[in-house]
Amino acid sequence: MKKILIIEDEESILMALEDNLRLEGYEVACAVDGEQGLLMAKEQKFNLLILDIMLPKIDGLEVCKQLRKDGINTPILMLTAKSQEIDKVLGLELGADDYMTKPFSPRELLARVKALLRRAGQSRQDTDIYSFGDIEVDFARYEARKKGKLFYLTALEFDLLHFLIKHRSQVMSRDSILDEVWGRNVYVQPRTVDKHIADLRKKIEDDLSNPIHIIGVRGVGYKFIE
Repeated sequence: MKKILIIEDEESILMALEDNLRLEGYEVACAVDGEQGLLMAKEQKFNLLILDIMLPKIDGLEVCKQLRKDGINTPILMLTAKSQEIDKVLGLELGADDYMTKPFSPRELLARVKALLRRAGQSRQDTDIYSFGDIEVDFARYEARKKGKLFYLTALEFDLLHFLIKHRSQVMSRDSILDEVWGRNVYVQPRTVDKHIADLRKKIEDDLSNPIHIIGVRGVGYKFIE
């Protein structure tokens, strides 16, 4: 049974999330502030975290930052009541895998939860360990090294890179990337792909003005080249 941690201080939202997820067959644990949630996420094994940004004691952005700093790659679905783009972008930059703005549809949230869990559990047997340039990526262990030194990728960035490598030398459209990496039932903007590609390039390319591994094809999409 998949285990999900909800870190949310609004009682009505917390109860609704807990009820819906339990009805779907998930095991659910809850925390009502960032400090409690951070401790639980570090001490227990979860398949997914649902994390609100506005939390008492420690806010959700800091919780996300600390978890990723400690090497905890559990997929994170971030919730925010704010509509400002900066909060969403900052959450993704700190390592969140997806976000939703309140109020949200329970059906859409469940679809995103399933998509994140599906991605995290996908088999990568065809390219468990893959090397290109001075980079080696172990997709089974979620580890990436550049010149022998570990560097951090989010779970979604691992999935995005794996998809591009799997279809290396082929130009993949933004829509096909969204369908296969984010999931067909998850509703996100195509420009979300561009944002995550940019983040991935920062970590693997030596010269961002002249990328040699992830190449953009104007008006079409992206391709991976060894």
